Amino acid sequence: MDKVIITTAITGAVHFPTLSPYLPITPQQIASEAVRAYEAGAAIAHIHVRDTETGIPSSNLELYREVVTSIKSKCNMVICFTTGAGLGMTTEERVAVVPTFKPELASLNFGSMNFSIFPLAEKIKEFKFPWEKQRVLGSEDYIFPNTFKTLREFLTIFAENETKPELEIYDLGMINNVAFMIRQGYLKKPVHIQFVMGVLGGVPATTGTLVTLYNAAREAIGDFTWSVCASGYHQISICTLALTMGGNARVGMEDSLFISRGVLAKSNAEQVEKIVRIARELSLEPATPDEARQILGLKGSDKVNW
Repeated sequence: MDKVIITTAITGAVHFPTLSPYLPITPQQIASEAVRAYEAGAAIAHIHVRDTETGIPSSNLELYREVVTSIKSKCNMVICFTTGAGLGMTTEERVAVVPTFKPELASLNFGSMNFSIFPLAEKIKEFKFPWEKQRVLGSEDYIFPNTFKTLREFLTIFAENETKPELEIYDLGMINNVAFMIRQGYLKKPVHIQFVMGVLGGVPATTGTLVTLYNAAREAIGDFTWSVCASGYHQISICTLALTMGGNARVGMEDSLFISRGVLAKSNAEQVEKIVRIARELSLEPATPDEARQILGLKGSDKVNW
């Protein structure tokens, strides 16, 4: 059977405790969720961390270390560190995980954008923590900065540590950024792309948009490996579309807090189980972590620093 890579994005930096009692917060919860998702069929865990008391997104390297050490002691998942981290963090904070942990894979957001979640405020009567409301409302005037200078600096650090970048593409113009960095020699082919859909400020999560992104990338870049994630209730439908197009899929509570319309997911594993069932109906089998390493050309878990 053909193999597809299932990624689980455990907690992210967008959702917050008020929205779901099941959102993983502590290092123990995040690691446990990753292992459960692995058992359900995920080969890759995309990792953010949070303050253990308030749930605010954090760049604390010791929290990361606790999470990934725990995961590695229980399974051989590929760990994909975020370098997005959280709204308002400095570029130095965001990229620090790469030289510190020398991971096999890490995300790299490939252009600046208006990353906004402020419409959520209209749906919430009472926030659990003060930072949540401030973060949500503040996103109306927030630009997520990923300049050509920072892309060059990040790519240099990635190369020095043999970490493969997962290129996060939120809009069509970011594909041109990828092609430019390849021509400049800062990015080596074959690249791995993650199309991120449905975020306010980025592309909508529609069939036509995914087809357009894929075709544009093929024209600009040539061959590449790719995956897709989509926010909210678009998650499963867009991931299913990606599987039918020959791509891979990311699910998890970073992207959606729901298992079906109006029903909160109680774990990331629930979402993994659902997309794995769909994949198998399409005669696709979830790749193991080692198969994912081979497909993506990763350096191997023996070369990381944890």
